[in-house]
Amino acid sequence: MKHRSLRFSLAVAAAVLGAGTAFAQEKVVHVYNWSDYIDPALLEEFTKETGIKVVYDVYDGNEVLETKLLAGNSGYDVVAPTSPFLARQIQAGVYQKLDKSKLPNLKNMWPEITTRLSQYDPGNEYAVNYMWGTTGIGYNVAKIKAALGDVKVDSWDILFKPENAAKLKSCGINILDASDETFAIAMNYIGKNPDSKETADLEAGGDVYKAIRPSVKTFNSSAYIDELANGDSCITIGWSGDILQAKSRAEEAKNGVEVNYVIPKEGTYIWMDSFAIPADAKNVDAAHAFINFMMKPDVAAKASDYVQYANGNLASQPLMDEAVSKNPGVYPDAETMKKLFTISPYGPKEQRVLNRVWTQIKTGS
Repeated sequence: MKHRSLRFSLAVAAAVLGAGTAFAQEKVVHVYNWSDYIDPALLEEFTKETGIKVVYDVYDGNEVLETKLLAGNSGYDVVAPTSPFLARQIQAGVYQKLDKSKLPNLKNMWPEITTRLSQYDPGNEYAVNYMWGTTGIGYNVAKIKAALGDVKVDSWDILFKPENAAKLKSCGINILDASDETFAIAMNYIGKNPDSKETADLEAGGDVYKAIRPSVKTFNSSAYIDELANGDSCITIGWSGDILQAKSRAEEAKNGVEVNYVIPKEGTYIWMDSFAIPADAKNVDAAHAFINFMMKPDVAAKASDYVQYANGNLASQPLMDEAVSKNPGVYPDAETMKKLFTISPYGPKEQRVLNRVWTQIKTGS
């Protein structure tokens, strides 16, 4: 889920039908996705294979996507919402059902992820998983050791205990600006149902962050990648692939920063970003062609190798770089998978509570 301010388009010229003929009507698909979330070479490969031009725009938050979809006439043919938003948007009628006859590569998908996705999309009628991952802890190995000693980083205690957070304040703490996930994680940490919508439980989850708020430097969902890679922060709640991207950037820069990612032993949230087609999409056939292309095993493998996230395509796994497919931070073992939880959409009342408490936390009020 991404330096997320990037906007780019990849295009090929319309095909010339032959001598003395006019240009064919241009085939195009408008894709709206998270930034830093696809290998640009795959878009070129899709165009070369299909003759369909890709206009690819990016966003850095589900709320941005939702606002455009609910307003109507978004202009997009393929989008990639995260699961709770997907479920809410399906209920709002903003998507059209997939024509599975145009998606023969569905045979390559991973039943476990497809089943988990069906909690949000019953019958898997509207969406196909693109990437999935976890929300865990990213940290600077040397700075954590300097602040806390030879402590094992395997628990949310490293961040949620105020005494630990106080010791990490000077080296930089970031909290992911994604309240639905962060509250679920905090509620799970204190022994409550992570999917609870009870006001008291949400406020209890908020209290976890209020207790460490004096030590938190930033709340962001994009800049933290470079901050961690550059050594400007030492610990963050973040998305698995983002943190592994930070690790790669630090290694490429040879700046001496060692970044690690861990799924805490208490468990954490598993998110899924999936392709869906807006109800008012103008290029429906091209949208199906794009989604089907992205489900090719070799394409899905290249996509995961590039973004360092797990994908929902089982047939792609043998083709992936083992640094990704064998990384327990990307593909957790079976025991860890049992500790990963999902969350359902918030209703308007619960969302107001969540927004109120989250605003109080971020502003320190």
